[in-house]
Amino acid sequence: MHVHILGICGTFMGSLAVLAKELGHQVSGSDANVYPPMSTQLEQQGISLIEGYDPSQLNPAPDIIIVGNAMTRGNPCVESMLEQGLPYTSGPQWLSDNLLRDKWVLAVAGTHGKTTTATMLAWLLEYADMAPGFLIGGVPKNFDRSARVGESPFFVIEADEYDTAFFDKRSKFVHYHPRTLILNNLEFDHADIFDDLAAIQRQFHHVVRIVPANGQVIMPAGVTAIDQVIDQGCWTPVVKTCVGNEPELDVSAEWQARLLKDDGSEFEVLHQGEVVGIVRWNMTGLHSVNNGLMALVAARNVGVQIAHGIEGLCNFGGVKRRMELIGEVAGVRIYDDFAHHPTAIETTLQGIRAQVGDETVLAVIEPRSNTMRMGMHRQNLAKSANRADTVYWYQPAGLEWSLQDVVDSCDNPAMLARDTNKLIQHLLADVKPGSHIVIMSNGGFEGIHHRLLEALQQKFGN
Repeated sequence: MHVHILGICGTFMGSLAVLAKELGHQVSGSDANVYPPMSTQLEQQGISLIEGYDPSQLNPAPDIIIVGNAMTRGNPCVESMLEQGLPYTSGPQWLSDNLLRDKWVLAVAGTHGKTTTATMLAWLLEYADMAPGFLIGGVPKNFDRSARVGESPFFVIEADEYDTAFFDKRSKFVHYHPRTLILNNLEFDHADIFDDLAAIQRQFHHVVRIVPANGQVIMPAGVTAIDQVIDQGCWTPVVKTCVGNEPELDVSAEWQARLLKDDGSEFEVLHQGEVVGIVRWNMTGLHSVNNGLMALVAARNVGVQIAHGIEGLCNFGGVKRRMELIGEVAGVRIYDDFAHHPTAIETTLQGIRAQVGDETVLAVIEPRSNTMRMGMHRQNLAKSANRADTVYWYQPAGLEWSLQDVVDSCDNPAMLARDTNKLIQHLLADVKPGSHIVIMSNGGFEGIHHRLLEALQQKFGN
């Protein structure tokens, strides 16, 4: 079968393409913006990519068109598809129909940390020789791809609350029918499709309603937004977790992570108050510890012994674009991170600050998500970056408001740039050996990471 995917370079759709290819289908696709790491992965998998949406790509007609949720009416391919009466479906529906129906699905939902937690969970099952299938909205370092069919009944999926397609406005995750469900956290986001937090909570409750009674819901203790979802009705056993230092641990949580180092690189795992093991790994930040604990509990739900899971976490390699070290020149380290929400920015910087102490941290931030373009959370941006020594805010095209107010509100030194060439020049003038540059964006950011690396090599030498 010839499967053609519109919007193939999105993190979900790109992973879906890999699965379709592995299932034996001929796969092609198109996108308006093609950039690594997803474009590189697709090319390595032998999947044909087309730049743009010229309707000629639908001639001859594919057997099925999978429509990404970024596609809208007015898109030339969408209009041609509808006019010709070509068969089409959404990515989540295709996945449900063709792969998930007979699987034990372990779904990771939440505003933040879905990609990393899903990657950890898939790795723990892999480390236990369970050969899981998975679909992750990123490229994990412990695997050579972001998705695979797997060789067991278990399938790990990053479960996004974003809408499914222009013709199906339900959240993606309701299509997955999970048996093990992680609810990592819950805040207001995706202001382009949700009016308020209550609207998102309704979607979360929709997925909670379909988890069977012999499944499991895993959630953090003391998170009001998630408690309110569960209070709407839950027919599945709930397991609670918590993370922190000794005075902060919530005794109502069955599973706890107690920090042994403030940067989160070492922590004890406790079950019902008893220490069952210690994790020593390369990850940092409270958010990483939370993600790891969630993954441990979910893996245990499908048979991974906790000691083996802890050993697996100690060997976890991370995810591309999640505090990924791009390179180092003259002691200057450049990191790439996907953070694009104030909470994610804050936790990312908290993690590196705890790790490097008083060393210089320079934050380069591009607020380009749909929610940010609409000005949501703008009042929280300045304080989210206050752990950096200097913040370089970049005003992307299409942002409907000026970041100057954010710059003016920063307690730490901050500047605004509207051109990446000038931004790089400012960084070159300010950076000193031993600095850490954290670049945060959920897009390609005009390839600034490697351009900056090359500029640093010219300045300091190799």
